[in-house]
Formats: sequence, C-alpha cells, structure tokens
Amino acid sequence: MKLTLSWLKDHLDASAPLAEVCETLTRIGLEVEHVHDPAAQLKDFVIAHVIEAKPHPNADRLRVCSVDTGEGAPAQGRQQPHLILSAALALSRRNIAQRPREPAPMSQWPVHGKIAGPIVLIGFGSIGRGILPLLERHFDFDKSRMTVIDPDDSHRGLLDERGIAFKKAALTRDTYREILTPLVTKGEGEEHGFGFIVNLSVEVSSLDIIKLARELKALYVDTVIEPWPGFYFDANLGNEARTNYALRETVLEERRKSPGGSTAVSCCGANPGMVSWLVKQALVNIARDTGVFTSEPQTRAEWGALAQQLGVKGVHIAERDTQRAKHPKPRNVFVNTWSVEGFVSEGMQPAELGWGTHEKTLPDIAGTHTSGCGAAIYLLSPGANTRVRSWAPTPGPQYGFLVTHNESISIADYLTVRDAAGKAVYRPTCHYAYHPADDAVLSLHEMFGQAGRRQARDHILDEHEIEDGIDELGVLLYGHARNAYWYGSQLSIEETRGLAPYQNATGLQVSSAALAGMVWALENPNAGIVEADEVDYRRCLEIQRPYLGPMIGVYTDWTPLDGRPGLFPEDIDPDDPWQFKNILVR
Repeated sequence: MKLTLSWLKDHLDASAPLAEVCETLTRIGLEVEHVHDPAAQLKDFVIAHVIEAKPHPNADRLRVCSVDTGEGAPAQGRQQPHLILSAALALSRRNIAQRPREPAPMSQWPVHGKIAGPIVLIGFGSIGRGILPLLERHFDFDKSRMTVIDPDDSHRGLLDERGIAFKKAALTRDTYREILTPLVTKGEGEEHGFGFIVNLSVEVSSLDIIKLARELKALYVDTVIEPWPGFYFDANLGNEARTNYALRETVLEERRKSPGGSTAVSCCGANPGMVSWLVKQALVNIARDTGVFTSEPQTRAEWGALAQQLGVKGVHIAERDTQRAKHPKPRNVFVNTWSVEGFVSEGMQPAELGWGTHEKTLPDIAGTHTSGCGAAIYLLSPGANTRVRSWAPTPGPQYGFLVTHNESISIADYLTVRDAAGKAVYRPTCHYAYHPADDAVLSLHEMFGQAGRRQARDHILDEHEIEDGIDELGVLLYGHARNAYWYGSQLSIEETRGLAPYQNATGLQVSSAALAGMVWALENPNAGIVEADEVDYRRCLEIQRPYLGPMIGVYTDWTPLDGRPGLFPEDIDPDDPWQFKNILVR
C-alpha cells in the first residue's frame, strides 16, 4: 500500500520528523519498505531572481544571466533566448542527477511506414539489439517474416519472446547467397512488398550484400562499408589498399556500373551517417547567423558553393564520450561503449582525412591516391594511435584520435567545387577527432603498448554498467567568419535509458540513424545506391531527433594555436591556425 505523509497528518497528530514516523510505523507492525521524497530531488535548486541577461560569447541561442540567489554575490548561468524574471537555478558545481525514465508505450511512437516484405537483420550485437525496439515502434511489419542472423546466439531470447526467427550462422563468401536468398524472398505469394536487409555486422562484405539485395529487389541499409575477413590486418596489402578510401571506391564503382534500381543506403549510422546531416544543418545555421543565407541548397553543387561562400576550411567530426563505468577496467580487457571488434579494426587502418584545397603542405607521413575521387589522403600511422587537436562543448579543447571513417572522405567529396576543367577549386579538410570513453582510451594505451596485440577479452558496456555520462557527437566547422561552430547531439545515458532499451547513449545515436535511413529508403525505394550525404537530411533528422537528446549549436573562438608554442619549439604555421599541420599532434 502507498500513502502520503500529508494523508497521515490529516488523521494523526504526526508532527515528528519523517524518519521517526517511519520508525514508529515499523515498530507497530506496519513495515515501511520504501520512502519516496520528491523534495530531496530538488534540494540543489533554489529560486533565483534574474538581474541581467547578456548574449553568450560562444553560443548564438543562449544568454549569460546574472542572478541573485539571496546568498551573497550574484551567480551566473545560461538561459534560453526569452528573458524571465525568476527561475529555478542549479547552483554551480552541483551534480543534478536525472531520474531514469521508463520507455514510452509503443502507442505513443509514430509509425513511419509499412514493410510488407521480409526483413533480414544481419548482426545481433549491441547495435542489432538496439535497433530491434525501434523497428517495433516505427514500422508496421509481419514478425513471422523477419529473421536475425548472427554466429552468436547469446541474446536470441530477445527474439524468441517476440516470435522472430533466429539463424545461428556466420555469412561467408561461399554461403551468403545460399543463406540470404530464401530469407529475403520468404513468404512470396503473400502481400507484395520490398524485402529489407539491415546489415549491422562486421566482416561481412557490404558490397556483396548490396549486390544481392538489389538483385532480389530488396531495400538495404548498413552503417559502414565492411570487407570480408582478413582485409584489416592483411600484411600483404599495402596501406593504400587497406584504406576506407579504397573500400568506398568499390561501392561507387558498383553504382556507376548499375545505376538506379532498388535503394541501398551505404554508411548510415551515427558516423558515418548522421554527421553528414549535421554538416548541412550547421552550414544553414552559420549562413543565417552571418547574414549570408538566401535559400536552402537543393543540389550537391549548391551545398559545395555555400560551404565555399562561407569560407569553411574544414570539418571535424568532434566527439567526446564521457560515459563512465561503474567498475574500473580490468587489466588485459578491451572495454568500449560499442563494438570492440569494429573499433580495433578501423583503429588499425591508416589514419585518413579529406584533404582541403586551403592546405599548404602534405604531412611527411602522408600518402595520396592515384585513382578515384581524389578527395582524401592517408597517413602512415594507425588512426587509433594518431592524435589531433579539436574542440567540443563539454571538454573545450581536447585531443582526439584521427580514426578513419567513411564520412571523412564522403563529406569532403560531396562539398568539392570543381571548375569547368574538372579541377577542384574548393574542398574542406574533413576528419574524425574522437575521444572515446575513458576505459576505451586506457584499452588503446594498453593495446599499443603491446605492439598492437589485442587484449585477451573484450567487453562492451551496456546501459546497466554505466554510472553516468554523455556521448557528445557533433561537427565542428571551422575557418569561417565566426571562427568555429560545433553542432550536434549531447545524449546522456540517463536519457537513453528512458528512450529505448538494450543500448547505451553511443548505441542509440547509431541505431536511430539506421532507423532514419530505413525510413528514407522505404519512402524512396528506387533511388539506387546512395550515401548518407545524398539523402534528405531534414527528413532523416526529423525521424532521428527524438533519440538524440539536446541538440545544440555553439560558436567558439578556440583555434589549434591557442597557448602555442609553449615551453618547447614547434613547427607551426602562425599565419593560418587552421592548417592541418597545426592540428596534427606530433
């Protein structure tokens, strides 16, 4: 039975403190199992009077407020654009915990479309499990025509209780057609509709699955271009051949050979994927804030022209994962907030970046490509052991790892402006600047200390093993009239728990982006092979935004030359802070 203290006081003379009331009730045989005190959750808030509100120096949509708390000198805080006379204020340096929420009932989520054909989900790791409740919420589909494939059946119970088929199998070059074809065509003769392959696996060739999906007239989405096993660590391949540039060119070549047809959305996770949509939104925001905006670009050429007009020299995919485990990382265990296998694989590829036309000199460890789009270079250094200087709202200036990602190449390529002769006259530099969770940083340090030898065990932190923290994932556009602008998602583990089960904040940013790609493919079923840069960014962000937490845009006056040179001499370019030589940590 639940009752309130105020109800007790209506019937009893109970002026004693709460603890004494509970003790007395228990002593007379009415055991008190739990006390919920809403006031305790608000103990770190006070009502403050707003004295003054001024524009925030680094954020166009925030105000710095001076407030009177009645406890001495005025305090400062941040306020949304409207001015209020009083407000609930969380005092400085107080940690205001968020109360975990239960996910909303299915009936409260919009259904974005009907998948009339079979669904085949390849891979049931952290992202595969995370996307499952999103599929149930946002699509009308027949669960009897859905199959999940994975060589590990540890989590098949989630499928059994839903009546979804599970096939324990590893797809290989020799078996993928035999296994997938009957599943993708399962139930033919029933209601006609596109089948859907959702590829969230590792070391299953994205290119081969794309080809098969399109042969079977099925829709397709993945989050990365994966090769067959052996590619990432093949010592017989040159470093140029082990790049994401090389992998991307195989997909682009297939598109040139087979234009049109059923839709396959390549590289549609958080990054690559969502960050390409954030770049477009950031360009529009900067254009509005600098008085340049006239109308929203509609074509690839117009987006490139806008970036050029704004003077954007480069883009960092600037991420800081502050999710903190409840227990310390054990020795000889690689701990991460997402796929360890995926992170180590891409981390051991050469660092890669889209190479901007404003850059003066190539790094001495750079390699270039002799074929393909020509938008990127690679470094003779593993990405997870190559550091760059960057900036994000929570940490401010930070080191990040220059891990190779498809978006580093696709964004630079997409925004390239060429003259009549086909020469690139504008292109931004673009690369990842990733600070993973602290346990992952320790894991990398441990791994590279062992000459790159992987730890004996892997562990992915699920939502129950994380104490607190956010995954702050966004894009930092720099070199324009306002210096630098970060736009992105600040999704906390607390909010994630209230939004969707089976995933942490990092996972939800990925699974919700794949969901958005699926919706776009369903609404545009005959678009052929496309990259995330080429889909409707507004539609995709509309679908994804409920799962991203706070979305903020912040200007900063930081540059990679701040505080440099210090005590030791450095080879820097003082005339242009945004040269890559100033960003790369040597």
